[in-house]
Amino acid sequence: MKKIIVFVFAVVWLNAGVGQTKISFTTSDYVNALKHTTDVMVNDVTSPVAASRYYGYINLAANQTVALFDKQQPNFAGILKGLNIITADDHLIKKSDPRLAVILALYRCANRLLPSGYLLKKNIDSLKLATENRKVPAEKINATVELVDKVVEQVLNYADADGFVKLSGLRRFTPKTGDEYWQPTAPGFISAIEPNWNTLRPFILDSCSQFTGGPPNKYSTDTSSRFYKELKEVYQLGKNLSREQAEIAMFWDCNPFALQQVGHLEFGIKKISPGGHWMGITGIACKKQKLSLSKTAYAHTLVSIGMTDAFISCWNNKYKYNRVRPVTAIRKLIDRSWSSLLQTPPFPEYTSGHSVISATASTILTQIFGDHFSFTDDTEQEFGLPLRKFNSFAQASKEAAISRLYGGIHFRDAIENGVKEGEQIGRFVIMRNVNSQANNKNIAGTLSEQPKK
Repeated sequence: MKKIIVFVFAVVWLNAGVGQTKISFTTSDYVNALKHTTDVMVNDVTSPVAASRYYGYINLAANQTVALFDKQQPNFAGILKGLNIITADDHLIKKSDPRLAVILALYRCANRLLPSGYLLKKNIDSLKLATENRKVPAEKINATVELVDKVVEQVLNYADADGFVKLSGLRRFTPKTGDEYWQPTAPGFISAIEPNWNTLRPFILDSCSQFTGGPPNKYSTDTSSRFYKELKEVYQLGKNLSREQAEIAMFWDCNPFALQQVGHLEFGIKKISPGGHWMGITGIACKKQKLSLSKTAYAHTLVSIGMTDAFISCWNNKYKYNRVRPVTAIRKLIDRSWSSLLQTPPFPEYTSGHSVISATASTILTQIFGDHFSFTDDTEQEFGLPLRKFNSFAQASKEAAISRLYGGIHFRDAIENGVKEGEQIGRFVIMRNVNSQANNKNIAGTLSEQPKK
């Protein structure tokens, strides 16, 4: 059954100063601006978990800016943990241009939030110049800039309270002794990434352990055990991959920094993160559906906060179970020379991160666009990978999940239970949003129906 988000917005976008030149920014401008922030994250080699957090706050700033101009825009104040209403003086709102404000809020939040956010200054300057060239009065532009800075400041104050700034001071992770536990893997033997990510405040989840997908199969050297059978599956599949399976694994690799060795030389290959891939898919869907700028901001915000919470949940599982990666166990128990197609990322195995966040993102996107929304995914084209066509978000999500088995970096139970975990999170994010919007008389309902339990 098709489930579609119904946005009840004013037909005419609010615009101050009747008779003045109007600025026409579109969904494509929003998607392009977010892509520019993704490029900065790629440049910074931003970890998957950190990237998801950045996307959450960047899109939130844009959506809450829309809400200042349009009271029918879904507002996340009172829905997200600890988020109060974003405010600005009425006279400033009336003087500002709403469309310019939305794109500028996205850029300015990223500019201040990302480590190399200064790289976006040229984009911000170009945005202002394009506005000036359209003969928009300087007073209107200056008011919009002032408004956006006030919004971004409030969003960043909210971000500062999520626990991220405390991570560097928390206890570092020390690998445990024992064959069942995770150990750093070749070629970089990098220390475990963000072992305390579960201490961050979720956007919507009640806690980092609310949804788990269940425990993993217990480590065992017994050849009849579930663990060993799944270990053998990874090993045998890795030695007999079809061309299609290999292409799927490479398409969904999404490793922000994979080390490559040529003789004695080591160099890194930068790519987008799993969250960046799904932000790309969200943009593809918004453009295909020809959503308005306001709806585009909302769709991206809902997907990105869902993924942020999904990573917090997944990372809680990873360091709770601390399970060994396939390459370590296979070389110990089966074949000392075996290597996986994909490079094993530097953190414990269970649950599969891409499986969790892909299931979360696809669940939310299906609620927005429907069960049978076909699209062509060109997100990885800039990294030399071909286009892939999908008949639904669910199909793409399932392919992303199984790609981890094809790539040799996850066991089947981490994938299948990760999908369950992600679907539960996606449904919870949708339901919490539906119920909160319905209970707020100042905000129009956003979803036509609640998801199936």
